[in-house]
Amino acid sequence: MTDQSLTPHSLTPAKPRRPFFLRRGPMEAVAVTVIALGFLMLFQPFLLVLYTYSLVTLLAGTFMFMIVSKFPE
Repeated sequence: MTDQSLTPHSLTPAKPRRPFFLRRGPMEAVAVTVIALGFLMLFQPFLLVLYTYSLVTLLAGTFMFMIVSKFPE
């Protein structure tokens, strides 16, 4: 018989789960999606308003990626 209260897993404190918007992996995916959206807006030939805001979208995604890449795992 083993005592379950003395297992090594029970001695380590549990890591608190961070909310979705504070984790690096999901937010990097969001930032890359914003960059890709800006890229598509830049090269589409249909709407001038999308072309107009494409650079702003690219820069926002890049800035977001730079900030989010500093978040903890």
